[in-house]
Amino acid sequence: MKNIMAFSVGVFFSATLLAQNPPQLKVDNIDEVIAAMTLEEKVHLCIGTGMDGLSGNAPVIGSTRSLLPGTAGTSYPVPRLGIPAVILSDGPAGLRIDPIRDFDSKTYYCTHFPIGTALSSTWNVDLVRQVGNAIGEEVLEYGSDVLLAPALNIHRHPLCGRNFEYYSEDPLLSGKIAAAYVEGVQRNGVGTSVKHFVANNQETNRNGDDVRVSQRAMREIYLKGFEIVVKEADPWTLMTSYNKLNGTYTSERKDLLTDILRNDWGYQGMVMTDWFGGKDAVAQMEAGNEMLQPGRTEQYEDILNAVKEGRLDEGILDRNVKRILQLILKTPHFKGYKASNKPDLQGHAALTRQSAAEGMVLLKNDAALPMPEVIHRVGAYGCTSYDIIPGGTGSGNVNSAYTVSLIEGLRNAGYVVDKNILARYQSYAHEAKKKNKREGSFDQLAMFAPPRLTELVPSATELQEESVENDIALVTIGRISGEFIDRSRSNFKLTNEEAQLIEEVCNAYHSQGKKVVVVLNIGGVIETKSWDKEPDAILCAWQVGQEGGNSIVDVLSGKQSPSGKLPMTFPINVDDAYSSKNFPMDTPAAINMESFMKQKVEGQNRKNIDYTDYEEDIYVGYRYFDTFGKAVAYPFGFGLSYTTFGYSGIKGKNDGSVCKVSVKVTNNGKFAGKEAVQLYVTAPKSKLNKPAEELKAFGKTGVLQPGESQVLTLSVPLEALASFSEKKSAWVVDSGVYAFKIGASSRDMKGEVTLKVKGFKKAVSNSLKSQEKLVLLK
Repeated sequence: MKNIMAFSVGVFFSATLLAQNPPQLKVDNIDEVIAAMTLEEKVHLCIGTGMDGLSGNAPVIGSTRSLLPGTAGTSYPVPRLGIPAVILSDGPAGLRIDPIRDFDSKTYYCTHFPIGTALSSTWNVDLVRQVGNAIGEEVLEYGSDVLLAPALNIHRHPLCGRNFEYYSEDPLLSGKIAAAYVEGVQRNGVGTSVKHFVANNQETNRNGDDVRVSQRAMREIYLKGFEIVVKEADPWTLMTSYNKLNGTYTSERKDLLTDILRNDWGYQGMVMTDWFGGKDAVAQMEAGNEMLQPGRTEQYEDILNAVKEGRLDEGILDRNVKRILQLILKTPHFKGYKASNKPDLQGHAALTRQSAAEGMVLLKNDAALPMPEVIHRVGAYGCTSYDIIPGGTGSGNVNSAYTVSLIEGLRNAGYVVDKNILARYQSYAHEAKKKNKREGSFDQLAMFAPPRLTELVPSATELQEESVENDIALVTIGRISGEFIDRSRSNFKLTNEEAQLIEEVCNAYHSQGKKVVVVLNIGGVIETKSWDKEPDAILCAWQVGQEGGNSIVDVLSGKQSPSGKLPMTFPINVDDAYSSKNFPMDTPAAINMESFMKQKVEGQNRKNIDYTDYEEDIYVGYRYFDTFGKAVAYPFGFGLSYTTFGYSGIKGKNDGSVCKVSVKVTNNGKFAGKEAVQLYVTAPKSKLNKPAEELKAFGKTGVLQPGESQVLTLSVPLEALASFSEKKSAWVVDSGVYAFKIGASSRDMKGEVTLKVKGFKKAVSNSLKSQEKLVLLK
């Protein structure tokens, strides 16, 4: 009895001592800290601290949001255990925070880099790594911990509203660019959150859409980019997507978040929801979605009650808490880093100028570019020439200190911009804005995709006079892109006014023997075939970041030779994309914050709104167009230069684990330039349907002077040749002869080598089955 009493007293005093002197979080005592946490603290740690302006959704009294004004969210702090709040901030074109603060004369502007599509158009992983490093420095020096970026969902359809911040229709290019971005950011000791995991390929009803897709397409197309970035760059966190996947929200799928992500790929980081993503907080905990952002009261109560009632094993909660603590241990806030609020904005401005220029794609050039030295006076047409679009809207927007217009860029380079044309556009824009304000019209979606002005078409007399006065004409066509809303069929085509503007400017200037260049300041694919014969040159500049005007003029003037290549196919008509059969074409996205918060109404079954069948299966983008011989406006990987390149000496070798192909690239022209070299593989005939060719590696030369050469060696691990067999639940490499093709685009092969490969298979978890019978393209 004395021993029992002594033991009880000892336990009592130990518990009392622990309560008075709780452990403080350190690298080597995570389990001890978890044991010291109350159930309520554990649940709080798995929930964010709420979101400004949304009453009733904050799960805590008081918040940590004021730690960094304008940040997206924070984790829950537990000061008594030495657990600080972690700050999560939007990206991916740069850090997004509030630039101006109350009672503070300083400013906190961030660098607006080019959109994701522009970065992938560089095909330059070293440059993207530099961009990531610069953004990471701003994350660190402005006091954040995790950047909610990059975004690498597939360009399944040309009209997806969020394609601007996604990289490509190809998973390899997407994964490699994303991996470089993550490596760059995380060099600074801050984290990334790779998003949106997975298949967030439309914005229409993104919170309720059920993506119905085969296991093979999911593995080969939609998951592959994430797999590459997880294995090559080890991102600190991943963010689950809003949509359902084969009937279940992604954030609630254990087979996705545990079986594939952790067991198949070996991921060790943390998973968070997108803001207000998913529905069942308990199911999210069980699946391995450790943190729910931004956090809601009902989520806290659901998890707490589930543990108390035995519906949720507290061991699962402990597992999730441990992964969150492992993240916190890495962060600047835990390490006590004192942010300087002084990142190298000047250096980063130079980098965004360079990266934007390198991502521009020259689609056409009939001896118009680079602009000859005799060009001095420029006639700039199109409303976007005077109101450049630096990036998309929504969480991908950046609060930068300035945006360089095309007019400013031209003047900075010494060109004279026609003042009469400038005055006309300024007057037109002023009157149009006054009219809109006077009418008081308000489009609920305008906050997400601000409307552009109807294009101004000068009179024939004005154009004739200006074509005499100026040496060249520039016509800029703009398209805004944004979160929450998909683009429409009409947005894909030029408006009548835009088409008329191009036609009439070309007629006037060509009558004087002068050139016309069209600049596309766009976030996604548009139609070009109906008008591309009219101008002398077409430069796809994308949405170009804060130095946009300077970047565009660097390319137009020849200061930098274009070396961008398309990361997607430009179809002739939007309906040419097979996925158009299963995409919300011209469906208005009836979005407001109230309906956004409430998710969807259960029981609805609207095609391409409440569910979307991915009938095209693996035949996305060029895999469809090239395999089925469909004509396109511009193929995947296409892009012109001011010089020409020769390819020679193509050699290949299979060493038993990696196939290596080398090629000598020579600058045969008169201008210095870079070339992006693409390696496609055609597999031998198989029981599985396969595309005509698939991108398996790529590389980019340095700047080659005229006559200079460089040998590139591109490597393809044998496992990268595998296709996914649903029947075997395995990656299968067929035995046979594979053709390794060196190309300048998917339709411009420069040569090939054939290599024999011995087949093998690698079994993985049998996951992501669809409950629906899909009729797949074969």
